[in-house]
Formats: sequence, C-alpha cells, structure tokens
Amino acid sequence: MSRSRHSEAAFEAAIEAHLLQNGYIPIARDGFDRDRAIFPATVLAFIRETQPAEWAKLEALHGDQTGEQVLTDLCKWMDANGSLATLRHGFKCYGRTLHAAFFKAAHELNPELEARYAANRLGLTRQLRFSPQSEKSLDITLSLNGIPIATVELKNPLTGQMVEDAIGQYRRDRDPREPIFEFKRRTPVHFAVDTECVCMTTRLAGDATHFLPFDKGCSGGAGNPHDGRAYRTAYLWEEVLARDSLLDVLARFVHLQTEEKRDDLGRKVKAEAMIFPRYHQLDAVRLLVQKARCEGVGNNYLIEHSAGSGKSNTIGWLAHRLASLHDAANERVFDSVIVVTDRVVLDQQLQDTIYQFEHKLGVVQKIDERSRQLAEALENAVPIIITTLQKFPFVSQQLLKMAEEQGVEGTVAQKTEVMVEHFHAVTRHKIGGRAKAMVVTGSRLEAVRYKQSFDRYIQKKQYAIKTKQRQSTQDHQAMNAALDPAVTRFTARQKDDAAEAELWRGKVRAFCNLYGFLSQVIPYQDSDLERLYVFLRHLAAKLPRRRSGLAYQFDDEVRLEYYRLQKISEGSIALAGG
Repeated sequence: MSRSRHSEAAFEAAIEAHLLQNGYIPIARDGFDRDRAIFPATVLAFIRETQPAEWAKLEALHGDQTGEQVLTDLCKWMDANGSLATLRHGFKCYGRTLHAAFFKAAHELNPELEARYAANRLGLTRQLRFSPQSEKSLDITLSLNGIPIATVELKNPLTGQMVEDAIGQYRRDRDPREPIFEFKRRTPVHFAVDTECVCMTTRLAGDATHFLPFDKGCSGGAGNPHDGRAYRTAYLWEEVLARDSLLDVLARFVHLQTEEKRDDLGRKVKAEAMIFPRYHQLDAVRLLVQKARCEGVGNNYLIEHSAGSGKSNTIGWLAHRLASLHDAANERVFDSVIVVTDRVVLDQQLQDTIYQFEHKLGVVQKIDERSRQLAEALENAVPIIITTLQKFPFVSQQLLKMAEEQGVEGTVAQKTEVMVEHFHAVTRHKIGGRAKAMVVTGSRLEAVRYKQSFDRYIQKKQYAIKTKQRQSTQDHQAMNAALDPAVTRFTARQKDDAAEAELWRGKVRAFCNLYGFLSQVIPYQDSDLERLYVFLRHLAAKLPRRRSGLAYQFDDEVRLEYYRLQKISEGSIALAGG
C-alpha cells in the first residue's frame, strides 16, 4: 500500500468527503481575506439572499459601496463584541440590524425561521493560507456564512506524528496575534486531531496554550473505543461537527465566561475564557434532552460527574435547553425548570451564561427569601428557578398546591366564549365597531391563559377583533424588577470604587441627554437604541444619590424635553456714521 494513502492529505480527504456529503460546501482558499479573517464573498452572498429588504435599504444609501460598508461594519462589530455574539445576535450597519447567521428555533411553528436556518452556509476549506505575513496553512478550516468557526490540525500516527505534534504546532507555529486566531474576535475553537485522540482549545497563547481532551472515553478511562468505524476519532466529524450539531453547539453551548480575580497587588482583574463543551458534557445534555422530549415529564435520571468535569456548565446548558424544550407536537414540555443546588455561585453563572444565549433578562430567578417568592416565580412561569436544598420542601409544597389549582383552566375557555360573543353581538355595534374591552385577571399566568384562549376562539370564529393590553400593577412590578438588578450592581460598584461609579453615572446621563435631544431632530431607525434610552432613563431615576459632591447638582433635576429652531425675521442693519 502506498505511503500517500497513509499521509495527512488522505486523512484530510476522508474528513472532507464526509462533511461535503452531509451539508457542507467547499469554499476556495483564494477567497479568504487574510487581514479581515473572513470570506467576504460568502458573507455578502448570505446577507443578500436571506435579508433582501435590509440590503435594499442599505443599497439605496451606499450604492456600489454597500458590500464594502457591510464588511467594514461586520468586522468592527466582531472586533468589539466578538464573533460568537455577532453570529448569534447580528450586527449594526447604519441603524439596520443584519444577521450573520440564523439558528434553529426550539419549535417548528415558523416556516420563515426554518427557511432562514436552512440558508446557512457551512463551509470547508483545506490548506487555508491564513496569515498576511506568511504562506503558512491550516489543514482544515470550517466557516459559517464566511466567518471562521473552527480550525483543525491533523496528524497521522502512520507517518510518525501524533496528536501531541498537532498541539505543539498550535503552540509554537501559530501566532495568536494573527487575525484568524485573535481571542473572541474570530475562530472560537481549535482542534488537534489524529486517528486515535482529539484535543481542543479555545484560546491560543503560545507555549501557555491549554488543551483539553475531547475524547469519548474508553472502558472508564481516557481515549476512544473502536466502534467499527474507520477511525476511532470519526465521531468528531460524523457527530460533533455535523451540520445541525455544530450549529446547535454555537447557538446553545459555547459561551464566554468572565470571572473577577485579584492579582498579586490586590487589584481586580477580569479573566475571560471561551467555554466549548467537552464531549461528555455535550453527550449528557443531548441525551437528557432527547429523553425528556420523547418520554415527557415525571421521570428520574442520574448523571455521574467527576471532580473538575464541568458540572456547573452542564447544569446550565441542560436547564436552558429544558426551559425551551418542545415536543413533537410543538408544545412546551416544561413550564419552569427548577435547579436545586448547594452552590452559591451557580445562580449568577447561570444568569450570565443564559443571557448570552437569550439576550434577555428575567429568564433566571434565584429563590433566596421566602416561600411566597417561590410561589410567584412558579405562577409567573419563570423559565429557570434556582433554589437551595433548604428551600426544597417549599418547592414540593407549592407544586402540589398549583396542581390542585389546575382545575381553573377549564373555566377560562367557558368565560372566553361568553365574553367574546357578548362583545361581538352587543357591545361593538354601539360605538361603530370600534369599542374596546379590557379583562382584569388575578395574575400574569391567568392573563396568559385568557390571551391564548381569546386568540384560539377568535381564530376559530374568524372574528375581526384586536386585543390591546394595558400596563397593570404586575407590569409596573416587572419594570421595577428589571431595573433593580442594575441598581444593585451600581450600589456595589459605588462601595468598591465611588469614582468609577460616578463616571458611569455621568455616561448614562450624557447618553440620555444627547439621545433625548437628537431624537427630536433626527429620525432614528435603530429600535435597540430607543429601548436602551428608555431603560437608562428610568434607571437613572432609581440610582442612589451621590454621597458627596456639589451642594447643587441640576443635572439630575433638569432635562431637555423640547428643542425648536424658528426664524423670526430677516433684514439688514445699517451702521450709522460717527
């Protein structure tokens, strides 16, 4: 048998052939922009195809320079916010939000989302010359819509090289300052692979680069079993890097973990780490999710973890997945997911991790006060509830109580029919068909039930009735609940570093004043800026007052509400002599 058959090139070809047959597309290495570390043509083609309306509006502004402007803003956004956040939440280009990728929804109720998800372009490039300074190349580079998401260095034991040689190549021959390797800004993960073992890292740092094993485990120990496939490491490209699997990992697993530590001088420093799930974590979460989807609620499962195996992250990933899990009929499986733990730091870690996935506040709530707090969380269907072992008896009691109250559900449908029919037959005719009706409910959960019942009944009868919701006491409470965590963080920062806290307060005030002024004269198109302005304007009013400073500080009391520029008269003035 020829030596070339045992070479790295043959190993590359085997991986390439499998991925190209299962949803990947080949992308030529010549199309790679080494300075920007992206495939520009693929990026633009994806945006034009999936977001034609946004592209048309930008093209009306920029004409032939639209593509260059989009690429410039994309790269700036990734440099500032990271490639992972950009892939998940998109980026701004002249007030327009453009999406760099679309991920699979938890349900299949929206055909448009399904079509956009199918439009993602997972690309494979062999021997990519990545550096603006040299002709060094990477064995395999995977990209999503033109943005690199994984690199792979391959070694073949039959040619005398092992996975340790691939690790050494990353440490000594891959400069972390190269655009494609910059931490957070571009490629999230790098794999060192041979035919027996897999290792991975999320941050290149020269000789200090730390690799973790990415093996399945064999007979209770390290390594990979022989399972009948051509390579022991075939699970990497056949399972983990499969199209749907890799997109799922990027959407719901990979996250940036930030910890505050103190250096040798006692100063606070932030330590950031990109967390990519190891194989056993990925396998555990997906196995439990599949069991819950197929077998439903009411079953018990046990997962054994050793010390240092990443239990907290596994719990966080699983809780997030279960909170949005839908069954085959596209119905939610769980109203709330309760995490019972004895770990103090888990609640904040869960909140930070899930916010990166959802970009929403209020998904996680910690129960640390009284049983009433737990009752409210369950009644309002908070997706993830964290409590301690000591509070667990209250959890079980409250769940039993809620189960007894579920009989109320049937009466909602009956009341809905009475109210809608009375409105349709009697009330609306008295005011020319423009009457408004309001239903007052006892809780947010009950309001949701009525809203869903109204929608179903109106759709069934095909009535042209629109519903309108007003701010209630519960809404006012929700607004304060959204502001209070920010107030708490500001108060803590004020105690630790008053000067920094006041600097931040000044930035908030400056932003609100500037935006409030400019929004009177400039037609903004960015709804995110408007939401930020509304949030900060209300937050500024709740922040604690300065502890010291000027006796009079009018900035907190005076705000520009209106601005008007009016021409009164026009004429000439002659200067008298003398």
